[in-house]
Order: sequence, then C-alpha cells, then structure tokens
Amino acid sequence: MNSRGFAIFAVLMVQLLYGLNYTIAKNVMNENYIKPFGFVLLRVAGATLMFWLISLFLPKQKIEKKDFSKLLVAAIFGVVVNMLFFFKGLEYTSPIHASAIMTVIPIIILVLSAYVLKEKITKLKIFGVFLGLLGALFLTLYGKSARVGDNVPLGNLLIFLNAVSYSIYVILIKKLIAKYHPFAFIKWLFLFGLIMLTPFGYSELSEIQWQTFTPNISYSVLFVIIGATFGTYLLNPLALNKLKASTVGIFVYLQPVIAGLFALSLGVDSIDAVKIGAMLLIFVGVYIVTMKPKKAN
Repeated sequence: MNSRGFAIFAVLMVQLLYGLNYTIAKNVMNENYIKPFGFVLLRVAGATLMFWLISLFLPKQKIEKKDFSKLLVAAIFGVVVNMLFFFKGLEYTSPIHASAIMTVIPIIILVLSAYVLKEKITKLKIFGVFLGLLGALFLTLYGKSARVGDNVPLGNLLIFLNAVSYSIYVILIKKLIAKYHPFAFIKWLFLFGLIMLTPFGYSELSEIQWQTFTPNISYSVLFVIIGATFGTYLLNPLALNKLKASTVGIFVYLQPVIAGLFALSLGVDSIDAVKIGAMLLIFVGVYIVTMKPKKAN
C-alpha cells in the first residue's frame, strides 16, 4: 500500500470510528451513566495519558516555542469547543441527525482550505461535494431513529457549531503536520485541552458511579476513549499529511451511512430504496473527490 493509499485507509477508519461513536456515546449518556461534560473530560484525560505514555518510546521531536501558541488555538477548536458542543448536542438530538449535520464539514473545509491554505478547488471536486451533500440531505430527510431527543433543535445547533469548530481545527493542524510527526504535537494539543476542559467537566466526572457500570457500558467508554478519541486524533493527521484538507473533509459524508447502518444493526432504523440511493450518492461523491487528477502530457 502506497502512502496515498494508507492515507485514504486512515481517513476511512476515522469515519468508521466516528460513525460508531454517535450511537455508542449516546447510549452511555441516555442511561445516565455519565453526563456530557464529564464524558468529555474522561475521554480527553484517557487519550492524553495514552499519547504521553506512547511518546516516551518514540524518537523525540522538539516543538518550536512559536508553535505552542498555534497548538493552544488548535486545542481550543479541536478539543475544547469541538468536544463540549458535540457531546452536549448529542445528548439532545439523535445519532443519525448528528451525523447528517456533520456533513457540512466538507463545505466549510473547502472554503477555508481555498482561502487559508490556497488549495486549488476543481470543478470536479465541487461536483463530488455536491453529490455527497445531496446524498447526506436525503439521509437527513428520510433517516429516522427510534431515539427522541429532549431538545432536537438545540442539539442540532450545537452539533453544527461543533462541525464549524472541527473544520477550523483541521485547517489549523494542516500546517503543523507538515512540520512535525503527529505524536510530537498531539500530546501537547491534548494536554492543553485537558487543562482547559477540567473546570467544565470536573463536577460531572466526580458524580460518576463507577460501581454501577455493566460490562457493556465499560466497553463502550473504552471505545470512546481509545477508538473514537485516541485513534481518530492520531489517524487524522496521518491522513492530512498526504491528502488535501478538502479531500479529507469529504469523507465526513460517510458518517451518516455508518451511523445509519449501525442503527439498523441495533434495530432502531429501517432500510429502503431512498436510503440505498442516498448512500450510493455519498460513495460516488467521495470517489470523485478522491480521484487523482491526470497529469497533462
């Protein structure tokens, strides 16, 4: 597998983990085992510990002092605002709605990457984004879940703000990953995030009744920490190192598909021709955007 192929594999794994995370995290919060902000602090604390422990066994790479301010800003958008809004929004809305709203990320990244990173946006890529967005909109309109949020409009708004924050984060770290190995800066990114998140989540984290956890809840929490946090934040920079930010962003369109299929496996959704057509549009859109342009002879 070449470097581009590995990058595509990495970003596919990120979307798979994110897609599963919607329903798994929602289940833990629905059962009142952990409240949203406490869950955020727990997942960031766990991932921070993992990043720092693993970094002890890897070659050291010094971060330049001028880049710490960039890491701090990236931590605000990529760890603090992103995660707080995501978990609070997920508490109020359904996993399928949340994953569908996240499909605005490619549009935001496309605009930001053209403006900030000066990435060239081709007509073919715009067409691919349009197809993916069309498919995602079909899933939003026709994708239903048995779960009913307490305040769906508020939840959807918080998920949208999370999507904006995450898009800014992707653009911010694009330049950092060209300079440093992911392990060199992500440990600092999470440490800064952990410090800033502690005042928000400490109270809810201290309320957790650990002795009430069933094996399924324990496995779910470990998945959120190891897979949906540690895994995704490690794989995303590896993908961004070889792919354009706008190309990585288009893969977000897979999240409604994954979330919907997972909901089907749990018996909280049904499949029909419209949903199959929507998923096909999303896959075609992803394929078009990731096509490598032919070199002129």
